Amino acid sequence: MTKTALITGGTSGIGLGIALGFQAAGYQIVVTGVTEQEVQQTQEQHPGLDCRQLDVTSDSQVSQCLANLEELDVLINCAGVILRDNQEHTPEGFQSAIDVNLNGTMRMCYAAKSLLQHSYGCVINTASMLSFFGSGFVPAYSASKGGIMQFTKSLAIAWAPDKIRVNALAPGWIQTELTRPLYEDEQRSRQITDRTPMNRWGKPADVAGPALFLASKQAEFITGVTLPVDGGYSIM
Repeated sequence: MTKTALITGGTSGIGLGIALGFQAAGYQIVVTGVTEQEVQQTQEQHPGLDCRQLDVTSDSQVSQCLANLEELDVLINCAGVILRDNQEHTPEGFQSAIDVNLNGTMRMCYAAKSLLQHSYGCVINTASMLSFFGSGFVPAYSASKGGIMQFTKSLAIAWAPDKIRVNALAPGWIQTELTRPLYEDEQRSRQITDRTPMNRWGKPADVAGPALFLASKQAEFITGVTLPVDGGYSIM
């Protein structure tokens, strides 16, 4: 029987890379994006994906999104934002980033619980290297990703009796629109690759394999883990 995966933030970046990996593995894929334009664009470019509009900061939209699914085997939370230019050093900017990255993940998990109970499914959250390191530039993003790691552990404990596994991936420096200002800065990009043992930026497709593993039977005794996918950046 074909399994279903729902990937928030799956219309671009890491989320899209994971979506295409799961699609190639035979999953039925539902991806979400926050704007109508990105949803339409992704649907045109990848007609095999079921693309839907969703704002993960909206309780009603999250509830409706899950109510429209008949079954769900894997929930992958990739929706996220980084607010640059010191926006996260303001109360409004800090709250906004937390609400998307951390609270949005929480909303999706609880809305999906009943479907995941039925399928004995799993959750894969998106943490970050900044779950381990701080950042003077994006404190809200860092705080939200640190929170994702602890939320993943906590939910893994709480939901183990329901046979729902909860893990997270911590991507390193992956080439996406969010990181474009960094990899297009030659000096900053070189600093990153020089510290990365594999000596390159990651691609969204590099995150798909680890996600597929965490969703597979081979990982059925793994829960509460945050797995770095960073080319070795975090060990330097």
